[in-house]
Amino acid sequence: MEALIRGFVRGEGESSGMPRARKYPVELIERGVRLTLESGRPIAHVARDLGIESETLRRAVRQAEADSGKRGEMLTSQEREEIKKLRRENFELRRANEILKSASVFFAKELDPDRTK
Repeated sequence: MEALIRGFVRGEGESSGMPRARKYPVELIERGVRLTLESGRPIAHVARDLGIESETLRRAVRQAEADSGKRGEMLTSQEREEIKKLRRENFELRRANEILKSASVFFAKELDPDRTK
């Protein structure tokens, strides 16, 4: 479970551009998730004790639960990364398709100048 917590909190798999600045250290969020899951205390209490926003900790706890299979209705971090990757790939393929269409129209005009689209 610890690897799942660390994977979500650290944002592993993110490869696009520079990482965004974090308001809280990764270790603090990991500790909060671990304390919440192991102690059974309310998220708001743990967050207040650690000095972080309860909503930040709540999201991290829910994602850790999804990654461990306790929340079937949520996507795991791996599934989210795969969807992001597929969306990027889809975008690139659509862009390449448009370029190829434009090129084919251009070359068709070059080969047959009397022909219209």
